[in-house]
Amino acid sequence: MSQIVISGEKTTKFEKKFKLCVGTGRLGLALQKEYLDHLKLVQEKIGFAYIRGHGLLHDDVGIYREVEIEGKKQPFYNFTYIDRIFDAFLAHNIRPLVEIGFMPKALASGTQTIFYWEGNVTPPKDYKQWETLIKVTVRHFIERYGLEEVKQWPFEIWNEPNLVNFWKNADRAEYFKLYQVTAEAIKAVHPELKVGGPAICGGSDHWITDFLHFCERENVPVDFVSRHAYTSAKPHKTTFEYYYQKLEQPEDMLHQFRSVRELINQSPFPDLPFYITEYNTSYSPVNPVHDTPLNAVYLARILSEAGDSVDLFSYWTFSDVFEEADIPKAIFHGGFGLVALHGIPKPTFHLFSFFNQLGETCLYRDDRLIVTKRDDGSIALVAWNVVMEEGDGFEQQINLKLAIDAKEVFIKRQTVDEQHANPWRVWQQMGRPRFPKPAQVDTLKEAAIPLLRTEKREGLQGWLLLSFTLTKNEVTFIEVMPVKDETPTYAGLDDRLIISEHN
Repeated sequence: MSQIVISGEKTTKFEKKFKLCVGTGRLGLALQKEYLDHLKLVQEKIGFAYIRGHGLLHDDVGIYREVEIEGKKQPFYNFTYIDRIFDAFLAHNIRPLVEIGFMPKALASGTQTIFYWEGNVTPPKDYKQWETLIKVTVRHFIERYGLEEVKQWPFEIWNEPNLVNFWKNADRAEYFKLYQVTAEAIKAVHPELKVGGPAICGGSDHWITDFLHFCERENVPVDFVSRHAYTSAKPHKTTFEYYYQKLEQPEDMLHQFRSVRELINQSPFPDLPFYITEYNTSYSPVNPVHDTPLNAVYLARILSEAGDSVDLFSYWTFSDVFEEADIPKAIFHGGFGLVALHGIPKPTFHLFSFFNQLGETCLYRDDRLIVTKRDDGSIALVAWNVVMEEGDGFEQQINLKLAIDAKEVFIKRQTVDEQHANPWRVWQQMGRPRFPKPAQVDTLKEAAIPLLRTEKREGLQGWLLLSFTLTKNEVTFIEVMPVKDETPTYAGLDDRLIISEHN
């Protein structure tokens, strides 16, 4: 078996771009207690910088209303709920990446909607009123949170306008008009506010080229380019409750990132930041893969390598408090979230937590492993074994020879695989209770804890030989930390006497 030698002589910087942003269900869900409980957990263990979600201008947030005064309808701008939502985000040390959408019904030109919660996806009936709405809203944000704070919020205009479901007729010219009016309105409030788009999904990357040429030709402001990425094919089976889809290999997503980066490089704005404002395996909120260890191990390489091509990439989403396909019908229902209902961490939650604990000096990286060094000298690595096949077996052996400074080290290993930190499997064993009782929830939380293994080892002439086996769909996190042995400071210590005074 080959051995990977890591001397530490050649290093690169590992930037944790995977934690720059995370997605959320529509913003109005932030008024629910469970949503905020999940956000608190995610921020404690991962600490995302930004949060992005639909529904800023949806009627359940209620920013735009029309009232009748002396027989004449007039706009009324109500910031009661959005203030509460953004206040909560900032209190959890996360800033909004503001997606502008969808259309308030009173301002909509049509009745087409999307999702259970009926987000209106038609253009405004009056672009002047829309422009005023944008200006009034952005001014309010600045008045409440201060200019220096709001200057740090990217403003992304609409969501996936290349799809007829998200934008009436997927009308590109109409979207460009919406973008221009909206971007110029935001810049009119303050020229240093950041605007971008076109927030398309994969399969229509010519939109990006056309969008950037449009911005150049019409002198329309653009500060970043945004796109979404998923790697699931069309469903091969659908039911009332589930989508089942084939996944491409993880390399497919990395290829998407690189190819779009190249399009931007060849555009009139080659230096623009590139944001992936949504990504996951499946684009469906009812695909069971999201609940499994496969989802976590599949995305490990994305977290490791995507930062080479993009400036920000946002996992969709942090919580299963999410209602695009109706109110969730079971505790595990294939939702996007890192955290399942009742605050149960899924395997992908632990993947992000593991990567968050890596150092910023990369000692070694390949398609199944990343090894880093922290500022305190300890070594932290994540290794994974993707298996998208049925059956048993598929173990993978990894042998490392690590240069270390310490004579003795403490090794801590945490593991997520099909047998450990897999509450979805335990839920199956319980008989898949839709609405579990409190005792069952407690069991599922216990089942969501990674397997922990520890040992103390001596180095050999400045090297540590570290060998471990990865099981099917395992992601493992290993820390190697110098030991400062204080045993001699304990007077009269003799562990043999625990068993018998005669030993």
